[in-house]
Amino acid sequence: MSASRITFVEGQATQPQALERVVAHVRERLAQAGLERLTGAERPLFTGIGASYAALAVPVATLRAEGVVTQRVLADEIEDGTRGFETDLLVGVSQGGRSSETIAAFKAAGPVPTLAVLNVTPSPLGDLADLRVDLGNEPDSYASTNGFTGTVVALDLIAGAIAGRADDPWDGIAGRVSVVRAGAAGVIEGLRARVARCTSADVVASGASRASAEEGALLLREVVRMPATASVTRTYLHGEMESAGGTLHVVFGDGREVELARSLAGAGHQTLLVTTGEVAPGEDLAVVRLPACAPAVRVVLETVVVQELVAALSDERGIPIESFVFANDDTKEGGVDPADFLIASPV
Repeated sequence: MSASRITFVEGQATQPQALERVVAHVRERLAQAGLERLTGAERPLFTGIGASYAALAVPVATLRAEGVVTQRVLADEIEDGTRGFETDLLVGVSQGGRSSETIAAFKAAGPVPTLAVLNVTPSPLGDLADLRVDLGNEPDSYASTNGFTGTVVALDLIAGAIAGRADDPWDGIAGRVSVVRAGAAGVIEGLRARVARCTSADVVASGASRASAEEGALLLREVVRMPATASVTRTYLHGEMESAGGTLHVVFGDGREVELARSLAGAGHQTLLVTTGEVAPGEDLAVVRLPACAPAVRVVLETVVVQELVAALSDERGIPIESFVFANDDTKEGGVDPADFLIASPV
């Protein structure tokens, strides 16, 4: 069985129900025999590439908050093995299970136990892994919607299992996603024409929301073809923000991020702040309010906002969503599936 391909817009529309299914499926999967070994992991190492690597900011933040020694590393950095990391569990993420770099990392893992987190089963990465957690072959778009947010859900549940968390924060996720999407759509509709004229984008966040920033920058590149960079809040303050000019600034957060967004907007730079705080919008400051929630849930909701933004900008710029320009045949085992491009680019 394999996940079916849907359009980006279909992914947005079906995401609330898809995430409810993922929550139920992963909870059930984690309760099965064999996965109790997760509770014994003391130094998990997380790896992936692209959007999968971005999602790994979530379990790393969750586990560090619980005092667990962990980190994420790009899969191509451990294609020669895990020496120097002192890990007792290698967790590899690849939604389709075919990312060549993550497969190479698993082949080089040696005696270190491996856990594959994927959507599609069966898959080459899953076949290599000692343990597997899948999302249930959820339909997904080529520029990922359900696959990315579902992976965030799964990674948080896995981190909770490793840390021995008593419960999880995912009940009612469908309703939260629907409400946030509706609110974001109204805000973004009012600024889409101005934002579409921006020549680049900076996406800024800290903590677990670094996943949102990295995925946001990737989607702006993939879908809108807008050069975009993800930055960490404190690093952005140390000089990176000086290049502002013709730039869209997307800022996630409630702390120093609020004043950062106000500073950028006050200098005349188009800024979108996604926050749980009560922040008044301004001429160059648009604000999307989120409900108070756990960091991992927040990442899903922040990603929903970004998805709405890139869909609107793609439409405003007249760029068919997922009409990818480059098909790199060496990034997926078995090569690129031409069917992905047929559904993405019907014209």
